[in-house]
Amino acid sequence: MDKIIMKGMAFYGNHGVFPAENQLGQRFYVDVELYMPLDHAGQSDNLEHTVNYAEVHEVIKRIVELQTFKLIEALAEHIASEVLRTYTSINEITVRVLKPHPPVAIHFDGVTVEIHRKRA
Repeated sequence: MDKIIMKGMAFYGNHGVFPAENQLGQRFYVDVELYMPLDHAGQSDNLEHTVNYAEVHEVIKRIVELQTFKLIEALAEHIASEVLRTYTSINEITVRVLKPHPPVAIHFDGVTVEIHRKRA
């Protein structure tokens, strides 16, 4: 299956278990892989035969920046569900959400959740 990869999208959100995370917020990074046939778009060179990744970005931005989740697992799930609901041409999606600075006493590059969902 062909795919469009959108990597390193940065958003400011208020997700986390602790109240301070919901109040102060922090930066989150999102990657998505959109699985869909791209042969027709490649042959026609027509935007109507693919998805507009700027529009997909806006869907994801609204979820990350305007909603609040305790878990990044829930954030990833909502991104996957909304993108699949909005774009029927996408057959599958992989979503990765990176929380680079979780409020834990561990020194690492952050924590990432990755989920893969298919159209039912």
